Amino acid sequence: MEGFVLKSNYKENRLFQFFDLFFTFARIGLFTFGGGLAMMPMMQKEFVDKKQWITEEDLIDYYAVGQSTPGIIAVNVATFVGHRQFGIFGGIFATLGIIFPSLVIIMLLAGGINSISEYPKVQAALKGINVAVAALLTSVIVKFAKKTIKNVWNVLFMLIAFVCIFWFKVPSFIIILVAIVIGCLNTARVLKREKAAAEPAVSESTAAETPQEEQK
Repeated sequence: MEGFVLKSNYKENRLFQFFDLFFTFARIGLFTFGGGLAMMPMMQKEFVDKKQWITEEDLIDYYAVGQSTPGIIAVNVATFVGHRQFGIFGGIFATLGIIFPSLVIIMLLAGGINSISEYPKVQAALKGINVAVAALLTSVIVKFAKKTIKNVWNVLFMLIAFVCIFWFKVPSFIIILVAIVIGCLNTARVLKREKAAAEPAVSESTAAETPQEEQK
């Protein structure tokens, strides 16, 4: 009987966690304008600062991977966070939560969006929202830059990527592929250099131990 109660409580707690995950992402999706990047401050406040499910570095990594993979970045990040915390079902509930508000609102507005958007007050409201979204995106860019730009080479690559995308209209997936290749090559170079630096230290340690063994 006790085992049944524990199992029942576990299922209830687990179900509560799934619904908490769903409604948390639904709230983020409902009150955030501007897409996936604009959601980052709310996600950081909710999942990094408040719930402490992930670290700030994890969130930045999820956004980087979410931007690099097909699909909507907000949905990708929600799936990563949900799966990280509660496995496959967590990813499903998080994904459903993030898309639910937009799906409902779009279905309600789909029939009259063209006529509604023609009203001057609605246009003024949309302009105000656009300004707020621009401010949010700027804060996200600054946050990304502080966490990811470590040296002058990072700055140089960022500027080159910006010029290629903004002026030369290079597709973003090409920039991402180039960044992946450069990152892999740089990591291999750093590991090789660290290995080469460690070998002399190991050799000196071995040489120092040999005379002591001979004396014994």
